Amino acid sequence: MGHIKNLNKWANAHTYLFLDLIRIMLGVVLFIKGIEFMSNHVEMEAMARPFKDIPGGMLILHYIAPAHFVGGILIAVGLLTRWAAIAQIPIILGAVLTNFLGAMNTNNLILALVVLLLCLFFIVYGSGKHSADYYLKMQQ
Repeated sequence: MGHIKNLNKWANAHTYLFLDLIRIMLGVVLFIKGIEFMSNHVEMEAMARPFKDIPGGMLILHYIAPAHFVGGILIAVGLLTRWAAIAQIPIILGAVLTNFLGAMNTNNLILALVVLLLCLFFIVYGSGKHSADYYLKMQQ
């Protein structure tokens, strides 16, 4: 717990509005991808086809859309940002892996790599000063 407090102190001392805007954009992108997955079942099935022989493949399909949907909202408002970003990591690693196991789509690969790097950054950085986490912490 002390390590997380040190990370929060460092992040609050080095917070910038630009990083908060990037966090919000990341959340919006994840939210839109979650809506896209929920509304387009055919594309979702095609993307998950390389993982169909893996045990729990159907569980993967039912985890991706809600995790993007809820995680995107949480990241955008800055509430439980680290936990929401951690929940995105297996999905995004799967997206990167899908490009190598299935048909290679460079646009999807680049998007997945950028989102992966941003999620890893926000796991370390946290939600920043302009977030619900910071607001709730100041209300204590």
